[in-house]
Amino acid sequence: VRAAQAGAHVLCEKPMATSESDCRRMMTACDDAGVRLMIAYRLHFEPANLEAVKLVTSGRLGDARFFSSDFSYQVKPDNIRTQAGTGGGVLWDIGIYCINAARYLFRAEPTEVAGFVARDADRRFDRGVEPAMSCLLRFGDEQLATFNVSFQAAPTATYRLVGTRGDVCLDQAYEYQGERELVVTIDDRSRTRNFTKSDQFGPELVYFSDCVQRDVEPEPSGEEGLADVRVIEALLRSAHDDRPVRLPPFKRRARPEPGMRLRLPPVREPEPVRADSPVAE
Repeated sequence: VRAAQAGAHVLCEKPMATSESDCRRMMTACDDAGVRLMIAYRLHFEPANLEAVKLVTSGRLGDARFFSSDFSYQVKPDNIRTQAGTGGGVLWDIGIYCINAARYLFRAEPTEVAGFVARDADRRFDRGVEPAMSCLLRFGDEQLATFNVSFQAAPTATYRLVGTRGDVCLDQAYEYQGERELVVTIDDRSRTRNFTKSDQFGPELVYFSDCVQRDVEPEPSGEEGLADVRVIEALLRSAHDDRPVRLPPFKRRARPEPGMRLRLPPVREPEPVRADSPVAE
């Protein structure tokens, strides 16, 4: 908000905020100041994920029916992700990737959600911080998404979308380092495509700069960030109240398209400055 009031265009890391009301405040502040707001969803430009989008939008998989995903790692003790006062919790850090992927592959918004928390005596986590969750999202009457996320499990990062004619599975789907493997099965015939390592952060900057220069609204905009935050809030409410939560209708005007692909060569791993990986060795 302060950046917008100072006249600066805003590129904001996801999650956009930790409440729907704060998301709307940010959007209003940027609109009032006449500046552009983009949320840093790097996978909206990443070739492997956009290939999955292309398979869905082309109709080659038939009608999309269900989505499943797992994303996990062992978090370091005392990391901000384990602390209630710094936006800690597994949905805010990695669950948002699964929610966003389900939304951009189904090309729709969830209408009902249910969340379940797994807890134990792990002392890494503050009271009220969710270390692991399983979630169910209903998209209308014919599409379901399920995902598991954890700060207490071995590293995983994969998703699968199944349609009436075939399915697509992407390994290392959410990671920003290393290669990705995409397996497509259509009419019982499978093929595998490997995607080499690339710079996933540079394309965000190139795209955002272009939007500012051309004075057009970015995709992903603040509306995209809001769409994920409202789902996270509903899932946490569901887990707390031990019941499903229905979501009010939400119209998304734009989604990632195959033509948004931007590939830049991988960069040398930088030397961290007062920064530390959240992943426990």
